[in-house]
Amino acid sequence: MTTEVFPAVNHIPTKGLPEGPQCTPKFYVVPVFIPHAGCPHRCIYCDQRGITGRSKPPTPKDVHAEINLFLNHCRQDRGFTEISFFGGNFLGLPPKLIGDYLKVAEGFVAKGLVNGIRFSTRPDTITPENLRLVGGYHATTVELGVQSMNDRVLHLSERGHTAADTRHAVGLLKNRGVQIGLQLMVGLPGDEPALAMASARELADMHPDFVRIYPTLVLAQSPLAKQYHNGTYNPMDLNACVDVTADMVRVFAASGVRIVRMGLQASEELNRDTHVLAGPFHPAFGHLVWSKLFLDAVKTALSTMGRVPTDLEIGVHPADISKMRGIKNHNISELRRSGFERILVSPSPVLDNHHISIQGRIYPVIQPFPGSAF
Repeated sequence: MTTEVFPAVNHIPTKGLPEGPQCTPKFYVVPVFIPHAGCPHRCIYCDQRGITGRSKPPTPKDVHAEINLFLNHCRQDRGFTEISFFGGNFLGLPPKLIGDYLKVAEGFVAKGLVNGIRFSTRPDTITPENLRLVGGYHATTVELGVQSMNDRVLHLSERGHTAADTRHAVGLLKNRGVQIGLQLMVGLPGDEPALAMASARELADMHPDFVRIYPTLVLAQSPLAKQYHNGTYNPMDLNACVDVTADMVRVFAASGVRIVRMGLQASEELNRDTHVLAGPFHPAFGHLVWSKLFLDAVKTALSTMGRVPTDLEIGVHPADISKMRGIKNHNISELRRSGFERILVSPSPVLDNHHISIQGRIYPVIQPFPGSAF
């Protein structure tokens, strides 16, 4: 086995990966959850056991069985495929366990069953020593749990690392050919929209390959639940969180950074009222954000017209019909309140995704937010 760090990452088919926040081509993840494993302490919002439904990390033997089971039941014509270690702090694990996990995953790469290995870790675990530890394995993607670039917010969230750790980690990962993903949260203790947007701008300036945006939820078994119950933490309103996230989409899109997820993956555990105590949870959070962006685009387009028609026909790509209409036709109801007698959303295959047409003119859905430098 070669000793080169991330030896196979130059083989990542970047042209086949999502480009921009709107595209989702064939890209497959084989998930392996290691809840809380390798974490030096528990962050104030975290309850990985509740989210994953798993009480302890799997053994290497378990990992092998889980990957086998997944691959035996997924489609054979899948695209670029990664075995992905989620839910813990991968490079915070004991070195032997890191090696054992990677050896299991590497066996599937060697057989040509998957293309690479992905793991999530804390920014402060990206060190030259740890990068040498994973050298020689086909590590293709590294995700960093950044959460915020404001040190006060990080402190109040009990993250145990600083914004400088994130800058240092991204700097070490750059030029290694590895895909870099950054995870950002909205509504953490001490956070506010202006601070969240400042974090988004700084992450965009780092030019990662992709980002994930998560709303802060009060999970029943998390330390944040105590603050919620005693009134020292007030979660963000759902609509406010959607608004901030929509502005983040505009920032990342302007920098060419793709967004691979907005909101936590809906699951049986999260859908239980007893698990999510409060916060901006919605099983289709990402859809709400896109619907907001579509509605804003229509309003912006109408504001540029000298004469607004009484009947409004909006053309969109067929895949964007539901985003334009909104959940339970929310956007249609909003536009009706503006005085339109008739509103028609028509599929237009000639339009690109995330564009609208009104009276023969085409407008992009993702536009700079007010006050933006983009």
